[in-house]
Amino acid sequence: QVQLVESGGGLVQAGGRLSLSCVASGRTIHSYTMGWFRQAPGKEREFVAVITWSRSDTYYADFVQGRFTISRDNAKNTAFLQMNSLKPEDTAVYYCAATPRTYYFDTYYYSDQRYDYWGQGTQVTVSS
Repeated sequence: QVQLVESGGGLVQAGGRLSLSCVASGRTIHSYTMGWFRQAPGKEREFVAVITWSRSDTYYADFVQGRFTISRDNAKNTAFLQMNSLKPEDTAVYYCAATPRTYYFDTYYYSDQRYDYWGQGTQVTVSS
């Protein structure tokens, strides 16, 4: 079992930045692909970014447009999501997720159904 705990959310003005962290416990995450998802009120959960375990390849949702950076520190058992140039439409609960499975196509990681472990989420609110 892997337990994930997100932190770093908060209230920020448009154009600001936040850095989210996802600390894992129970197992080391060096062989887990880590993803970030978000869910805004009244909307379905959507993919934000993913970093694979094998080569630390990174993939992002189109709406990120170079504003976010996903990274990982296996020694600290932590994944990160640096968010810059935040927009009001980025307001959502952000979730960290992990999967030990490897998929050939990166698009497979865009579905929340591919992940086995989830954190409780951290609220990000961007004011205009």
